[in-house]
Amino acid sequence: MNKILYVSSEAFPLIKTGGLGDVAGSLPSALLNESQDVRLLLPAYPEALKNSSKQKKYSAKAYYNLPVEIIETKLPGTKVTVWLVDCPAAFNRPGGPYSNPSGEEWGDNALRFAIFCHVAVDIALNQLQLQWQADVVHCNDWQSGLIPALLSLHKKRPATIFTIHNLAYQGVFNQRTFFDLQLPQSLWHMDGLEYYNQLSFIKGGLAYADKITAVSPTYAKEILQAEYAHGLDGLLRHRKDHLSGILNGINTKHWNPGTDEHLIQKYNQKTLNKKSINKTDLQKETGLKVNDAIPMIGMVSRLVEQKGLDIILQTLNAILDLPLQLVILGTGDSHYEIELNKLARQHAHNFKVIIGYNEKLAHQIEAASDIYLMPSIFEPCGLNQLYSLRYGTLPIVTPVGGLADTVTHANKASIKNKTANGFVLKEKTASELLTAVKYALSLYQSPADVWQQLQLTAMSCDYSWQTSAKKYINLYQQAIKTR
Repeated sequence: MNKILYVSSEAFPLIKTGGLGDVAGSLPSALLNESQDVRLLLPAYPEALKNSSKQKKYSAKAYYNLPVEIIETKLPGTKVTVWLVDCPAAFNRPGGPYSNPSGEEWGDNALRFAIFCHVAVDIALNQLQLQWQADVVHCNDWQSGLIPALLSLHKKRPATIFTIHNLAYQGVFNQRTFFDLQLPQSLWHMDGLEYYNQLSFIKGGLAYADKITAVSPTYAKEILQAEYAHGLDGLLRHRKDHLSGILNGINTKHWNPGTDEHLIQKYNQKTLNKKSINKTDLQKETGLKVNDAIPMIGMVSRLVEQKGLDIILQTLNAILDLPLQLVILGTGDSHYEIELNKLARQHAHNFKVIIGYNEKLAHQIEAASDIYLMPSIFEPCGLNQLYSLRYGTLPIVTPVGGLADTVTHANKASIKNKTANGFVLKEKTASELLTAVKYALSLYQSPADVWQQLQLTAMSCDYSWQTSAKKYINLYQQAIKTR
């Protein structure tokens, strides 16, 4: 049994902005089920405090003259112990974990997450009277990037793992910040935290962790190339012997069409014919024409360039001229929101856009749709294609990252040998997207048993966290041996 300190800046259902929150809300529980001793470390945001119960306080100490306490609770719905880093000056404020209510990044993010990292280091070295000594510290994304760097300065230290969820977010600050945070001078060099004369939090993880993981095997290969590495391909190639890809899982209790409380009609592989009842319900709810025979395409996404919004907008008029309905739920860059709303007004009979985020509606769209749209420009792992597969909703994806690892294109051979579960574009272009949509529609309109076989193949895929947890445990053992 390993003692694992799992460090994340968000974890569902306490606080979530994206995929990291889903992962950190599921993997620790899966590790616990594999007899690992896991503690989840998280900042004590107001939302996290509100969503947790039975809290127990431990006194800690001051960091940068700011008092910090540790609050112990449980991750809701699990037996995972959570330690919340309670520093009101850093974390007790309105807005999100990283930005204010207007969506602008907090100006003191470097200080906020430096405090978080220092607390993690002290817990990892058993210096906060929690009577628990970590064997492994598992860090995630730039917010925890300083931890492997700071622990590297200690001879007797736990092994360190650093997981890259999205290399586009790096935590880069000016050089003055390095000195303001009083970080050890020995870490300021080109092979350390220095990045073109700036401070890079993520480099702390990439340069100093014993093992580095990416959230899919294909993404682990992609980030060795300049196109996907956002300036860090040289460092990653240097450390490629310590880099591997482990595919994210999904919460199979939360995302299960057979038990999903958000659905008007639950269904499974044996009752797949009932799936369309969810479509007619969503049609009523959104004001679309009620007809269970019309193919529906769904998309639940951040509305940002990464998610393929440019190629979608380039071909959307042509897609909406086809005999289909399209429902998009999401929020993001204002120019995408404005453009989508404009097109929704022009195609009101078959296109609905809902700006914002709504967990219930996200589940309803997954269940109601026949096809799921996910033409990402890059996608470290992706979770929505995995939800879609589980719900028998066939994804249209680009051949990148975790999408390439999980979706098998429906061609003659893969349909015949029953491995096909979706549609993969040959390249990331608007014309390819239109071709893929037309091809998917042609299969939808072919004999029903063909489409149903694709759905059954999709629904039989196993993307539970237990598979991934076993791979992480193996990696922890390697890191402990090689630290």
